[in-house]
Amino acid sequence: MDSSLQVILDALPLLLEGTVVTLKIVVISLIFAMVIGLISGLMSTSLNRLLRLVASLYVDIIRGTPLLVQVYFIYFGLPVFLDMRIPAMTAGIIAVSLNAGAYVSEIFRAGIESIGKGQHEAARSLGLSRFKTMWLVILPQATRRMIPTFVNQAIITIKDTSLLSAIGIAELTQTGEIIISSNFRAFEIWGVVGIFYLIIIVLLSRASRFIERRYAIR
Repeated sequence: MDSSLQVILDALPLLLEGTVVTLKIVVISLIFAMVIGLISGLMSTSLNRLLRLVASLYVDIIRGTPLLVQVYFIYFGLPVFLDMRIPAMTAGIIAVSLNAGAYVSEIFRAGIESIGKGQHEAARSLGLSRFKTMWLVILPQATRRMIPTFVNQAIITIKDTSLLSAIGIAELTQTGEIIISSNFRAFEIWGVVGIFYLIIIVLLSRASRFIERRYAIR
């Protein structure tokens, strides 16, 4: 027991560093994913058929292929085509952002379409343009309904970052693999790695419930 505890204590500093890298990737990727998803979601609800087609193609391609394939394509495939090197961290963030963005796009589309047409008509009757109607009336209402789904997507993204270990990014999972390769204590290390992921996800879920309660009160 003492030996296991010492193994865990020795591994904690490196695992914490890996956790920081994971959180960095998640935060940056989700910011980009929200922007991509919002643009794509608005395009998918646009009256313009071309915009709807482009958004649909993007969502279908991303959702129809595994994230790991997307990571490999961006990290190994694109550099050959572009004749340039893409750093692993950059490739990882791009892949996760594009992947999460496709799912966020569908969240925005469903949220926007869940608002009754009467809201659109009421806003337009007050003289608001289509842009202002969407930005000031529809999106604020839709966002409240989308919060639980956004959090669920964030949880999925946190788990998805573990795939970036395949291209050598020293996030939490890759850090665990590195430690195990040196001490061969898989039980203890993977147990701690799992606990770290669990703590992050539980805290995120608690924050989500707090935000939902605040919205409900307002």
